[in-house]
Amino acid sequence: MIDYSKVLSRTVVDLKKSGIRKFFDLLDGRKDVIGLTVGQPDFVTPWHIREAAIDSLRNGKTYYTSNAGMPELREAIATYLKRRFDISYKPEETVVTVGGSEAIDMAIRAVVEPGDEVIIPTPSFVCYEPIVRVSGGVPVIIKTTAKDRFKLTPEDLRAAITPRTKMLVLPYPNNPTGAILTKEELAGIAEVIRDTNIVVLSDEIYAEMTYGRKHVSIASLAGMWERTIIASGFSKAYAMTGWRMGYLAAPAPLAEQMLKLHQYAIMCAPTTSQFAAIEALQNGDEDIAMMVGEYDRRRRYIYQGFRDIGIEVFEPEGAFYIYPEVGTFGIDAEEFCDRLLNEYKCAIVPGTAFGEGGERFARVSYAYSVKHIAEALNRIEAFVRTLKK
Repeated sequence: MIDYSKVLSRTVVDLKKSGIRKFFDLLDGRKDVIGLTVGQPDFVTPWHIREAAIDSLRNGKTYYTSNAGMPELREAIATYLKRRFDISYKPEETVVTVGGSEAIDMAIRAVVEPGDEVIIPTPSFVCYEPIVRVSGGVPVIIKTTAKDRFKLTPEDLRAAITPRTKMLVLPYPNNPTGAILTKEELAGIAEVIRDTNIVVLSDEIYAEMTYGRKHVSIASLAGMWERTIIASGFSKAYAMTGWRMGYLAAPAPLAEQMLKLHQYAIMCAPTTSQFAAIEALQNGDEDIAMMVGEYDRRRRYIYQGFRDIGIEVFEPEGAFYIYPEVGTFGIDAEEFCDRLLNEYKCAIVPGTAFGEGGERFARVSYAYSVKHIAEALNRIEAFVRTLKK
């Protein structure tokens, strides 16, 4: 018999399972549960985008593309970034990836060597820390707070930097908190980083989803373009989660090395999805405006709903999540979420799934209809009433 304990990578075995997946496993087969758990648009991919993919299949375009992606798509990405966010990239400074997650993976593995430190503000998306560990790096966690609206501050960043710091992950607009960084706040971060050899991994998958102000990329600030890798994709802005389309944009010396990893691991992103992505970038602005307008309506509705229930929460400014402080009723967030699920058949995700600092909070997605959100809020309110007795 083979002894798997002597075969498997110790680094991988020691990784914790995703807290999100652990909670989702509890929902398997639970038809009676109403959930606000999934970070996935409830819109169908717009028809003109689907039609572009169908046309590519009708015309027999089922071949490999170049490793970095179709030239037309890389040109469209560069044009889009300039048009929407005023960041200038040449097509050869972009790589088309299998979702934004692959772009994050490539960025970290291309930069981080054993012993290098990577600064990660939390709460944040679940993949950064495990990829750093698999790369041999050392995650350095900065716990952001409700007092600072879950924003990374220059003071906390400066205190976390050491001679071994190699990368800063900048996960804004933020999943799970809905926090953003304004241009003025980014300028403070840039001031700390600008004269170092620290690379910024700016995860901008929610860049189109901001409310009341336009997203600003740190790459657009003076002295930051040459040290920034942008990871983004099509899943959220264009309701294209299942198409698995992402991209990275970075200066050529960085992009060339990430492309090597992509070549060996992936070969190329799905051809059909690439045709759909071209159509999205060139003709999808109205789709974005429509969906973001609807998310904004839901955002304001759910924010007021939590306030009416008596749960402390700050108003999210980006993405499609809200981060209420549910651990104020004599129990922590994990118990709150477990009991809400088992006693009131309503699912939200405990903040601990998103790293340190989430013990009193829960992530709630409002990528659902208002009717769905309303029913979930009713169940949460009924549960909270029992806790207040």
